[in-house]
Amino acid sequence: NKKAFVELLFWKSPAVVCEMTKGYSSLQEGEGTTRSRVPPWTPQEEQELRELYWKYKEVEGGDIIAAILAHLPTPGRTRKQVVKQLVHM
Repeated sequence: NKKAFVELLFWKSPAVVCEMTKGYSSLQEGEGTTRSRVPPWTPQEEQELRELYWKYKEVEGGDIIAAILAHLPTPGRTRKQVVKQLVHM
């Protein structure tokens, strides 16, 4: 491809670079950026997160997110995921 140099001018993800070097049909279903996605929040998890937020938001001098993470029933959620979900809700 004589015009491939134009693609190098823009930021790429590792999956896209692999696809560029190995061929545009080299990525199989389930590979690349979709593989690193976090599991979606269920309605029960959202309700629990909402309840924990209202419970700990009035605590002075405490880290609300740390308190929520300590009492969140679903293990494996990171601080960043909890903050992102709270902002989304």
